[in-house]
Order: sequence, then C-alpha cells, then structure tokens
Amino acid sequence: MRIQILCDSASDLSEETLHNYNLDRVSLGVTIGDQEFQDGQTITPKEVYKLMKEGEAPKTSQVSPNLFRETFLKYVESHQPFIYYALSSELSGTYQTAKMIEQEIKEEYPDAQFEVIDTKAASLGYGLIAIRAAELAENGGSFDEIIKVSNYYIEHMEHIFTVDDLEYLYRGGRVSKTAAFVGSLLKIKPLLHVEEGKLIPLEKIRGSKKVLKRMVEVMQERGQQLEQQRIAISHGDDIETAEKLADLIKSECGATQVEIDMIGAVIGAHAGPGTIALFFLNAPPK
Repeated sequence: MRIQILCDSASDLSEETLHNYNLDRVSLGVTIGDQEFQDGQTITPKEVYKLMKEGEAPKTSQVSPNLFRETFLKYVESHQPFIYYALSSELSGTYQTAKMIEQEIKEEYPDAQFEVIDTKAASLGYGLIAIRAAELAENGGSFDEIIKVSNYYIEHMEHIFTVDDLEYLYRGGRVSKTAAFVGSLLKIKPLLHVEEGKLIPLEKIRGSKKVLKRMVEVMQERGQQLEQQRIAISHGDDIETAEKLADLIKSECGATQVEIDMIGAVIGAHAGPGTIALFFLNAPPK
C-alpha cells in the first residue's frame, strides 16, 4: 500500500502543491486580538500581513492534540501507513505533541505503521522535505526508503533568509530591542540561517540590493549540484523581490527548478512582511 505523507501548515506549501503531491496537512493556530484562526484554512497569509502592517501582533499556537489524534486515527483505523513530517522542534512544540499522540495511539494499536519525524526545518525548507517524501511515496517507495532519503534532506537542507523589519523578530524574542532599533536606523538587513533547527544570525548587510546578491553567493558557497536541485524561495507578501532573487539564481547558478511561494501565516507572524527566504541542499540531491 502506498505510504501517505502528512505535513503541517508551517511547511508553507500551497493548496495546489498539496494536491499535486497528494499531501495531507494539519494546521497550526493564529490568534489576532481575541479571534482564533487556522493557518491557511480560516485566514490567509495576505490577511495576516495586512493586519501586521496595521500594527496587529499575531500570536501562534501549535497543532492541537485533538487534531493530531483525529488525523492519525483516520489513517490508522483504515490500515493506511503514513509518515508525518513536523515543523522544527526548536521553533514549536508541535513535534513533541505529535510524538505524544503517536505513543498513545501505538499503545492502543500495536500494529499501526506510522512515524513522526522532526524536519528541523521551516517554511519551504520543510516543504521541500515533504515534497521529496511524497514523490517517493507516489512512486511506490517503501517506508524505510522514504525515511532514509528524507533524513538525508533534513540533514542537508539550508535556510538563508532576511527580514524587512527587525521589529518582528524582536517581538518574537529573536533579537534584542537595541539591535532592532539600530538595524532599522542604519537600514541594516540581517542575514540569518538555521542550524539544528534553530534560527542563527549569519551576517549584517547594509542595503536591500546587496542582500539578494549575498544570498546567492552563500548558496554558491554552500550548495552542490544546484542546477540539478529543486530550489525554493518563500516571501512575506513581496513577490517582486522573490522573482528578482529567482532570476539571479537562474542566471548565476544555472538552476532551472526554482519554486516561489508565500510564507504562511504562522511563520509570517514571527518574521513579518517583506521576509525573503531561500532553501536548497548543501549536498547532491537524491
């Protein structure tokens, strides 16, 4: 039986992509004022960015235990093997909650075949891992083969990103108030990356034009066989800059597969409008 692949809304995969790769998704929560929403279902990223520009400060919440239980049991009770790939455990408690529900269900259904995996990734870095697993599943890949290849992608996935306004990272506790203030004053664009699932500052660059060029340089320094990879760019409601970066990548690196999508409500609530993120492998694709 074909393995079903599950992800959550922090993978920032569009409805079209989910459908094309036969991916199932569970949603994290977004709270604005006293209203609660389901990321990608009852609120769109565009709406969240608009509200943030108007001064709202959205809060986010992990996937609920009940939703995990309901989703997992749907497959377990129909004897459908599946693998759930989770948002980095360093950025959310979603993975830990899913592991707890996994343990409970496996005690009730000892023959159930499913696994919960920490991608140590976010946004389309996480999305690329889920897509590769779904491709293997669609081609009849075994449980062990899918896990082996996806673990390779987890180990080698690079995230390089910049934000338009450090204030949003300050609100989320990622930078100090002084750094946010000085950065905004001097028009400093921070370049960040992800190590072992954590957000880590990489460089400070003055001026937005230089930052895109530097993102491509870092990709050339770290990436391997870029022309054979599926590369992804996600953006905080700034398609124009995302397309500029895609054109640079195609001309400088010979890449032909560059996917662009909007950063979803949950990741966007922390990074803010104008964020640009780039995802690729630092090893040959498998």
